[in-house]
Amino acid sequence: MSIPDIAIRVRNLNKIYKASGKVAEKHALKNIDLDIPRGAIYGLLGPNGAGKSTFINILAGLVNKTSGQVEVWGYDIDTQPRLSRAALGIVNQEIVSDPFFTPSETLELMAGFYGVPKSERRTLEILDAVGLVDKKDAYVRQLSGGMKRRLMVAKALVHNPPILILDEPTAGVDVDLRHSLWEYVRSLHANGTTIILTTHYLEEAEELCDTIAIINHGEIICAEPTQDLLGHLDHKSLIITPKEALTTLPDSLDIEGAVLREDGKIAITYQMSETHIADMLEAVKAANIDIQDLATQEPDLEDVFVALTRNN
Repeated sequence: MSIPDIAIRVRNLNKIYKASGKVAEKHALKNIDLDIPRGAIYGLLGPNGAGKSTFINILAGLVNKTSGQVEVWGYDIDTQPRLSRAALGIVNQEIVSDPFFTPSETLELMAGFYGVPKSERRTLEILDAVGLVDKKDAYVRQLSGGMKRRLMVAKALVHNPPILILDEPTAGVDVDLRHSLWEYVRSLHANGTTIILTTHYLEEAEELCDTIAIINHGEIICAEPTQDLLGHLDHKSLIITPKEALTTLPDSLDIEGAVLREDGKIAITYQMSETHIADMLEAVKAANIDIQDLATQEPDLEDVFVALTRNN
C-alpha cells in the first residue's frame, strides 16, 4: 500500500450513547467530517465533554461508532481493524503501567504485543529519546510522575507508528518537563510522524500545532491552520504605560474598551477594522497622561477558543 496523503479521514461520523436508566441519550459526535494530513501536528481542542475522548476512542477501536466512515492511514476501521490500529500510537491521559516492571521490561512487553520481532525492537533507543535510559532497570513504581508520563510516550512508540495521538500528554507535569516533551514532539514530527494533540493548555496548542480543530457539543465548529484561526479575531489591545502609575481611570478617558489594570497601566481593546491607534492616543493626550511606553497585544488562541465556543 502506498503512503496516504491523508493520515486520518472521517466522513459523517456519529456516536449516540443510548439512554440507560436515569441517563438520557447523548449524541456525543454529530456528523463529523475531518481530514488530518500526513505529517501534520494537528490540535483537537474543546471543553470537557465536547467529544474529544469519544473521537479518539473510536479511532483506537475502543468505542463503536453509530454511523459514518473512518480511515486511519488508509485503512477502514471496520474492514481492516488490525491494520488501522497498528498505525496508531496512543498516549492516554491516565498513567497506566505495571509498577513491578522496569521501563525496559515494559517496552519489551509492549513490543511483543504488537508482534515486533526481537531483532527490530528499539527499547534502549526509545528510552534514550525520552530521557529514561538511565532508569531502564528501575521499577516503574520508583519513577516520578514526570518519568511515568515519559514512559507512556515510549510505550506508544515501540511499533514505530506513523500516527501518534497525545491525549493531554502534559497534564499534571511541571513546566520544565512540559517544554522537554514539546521538543521531543517536534523531533518526532521532523522525522515524519503525524501527531494529533488534545490539550487543555491553549499555549501548548498554539506553540506546537500547525492546524487546529475545535469541537464543541460533538460538532466541529472550526478546523483551520493555527494562524488563520488567530486571524478570526478583529481586535488588538493597546497597552499604555504612564510615567506615573494610575490608581483610577480619568473620566475623560471614557472610551469603549479602556480599562485600568492592577499594575497601573491602561489597556484599550479595539477593533482593528474600525479604530485607529492615533484616535486612542488623542484621547490619552486629552486626559493629560504622560506616556512612558506603548505596546500592542495580539489576540491569542484562548481568545479565539472563548469566542467560538461561547454561543455554540
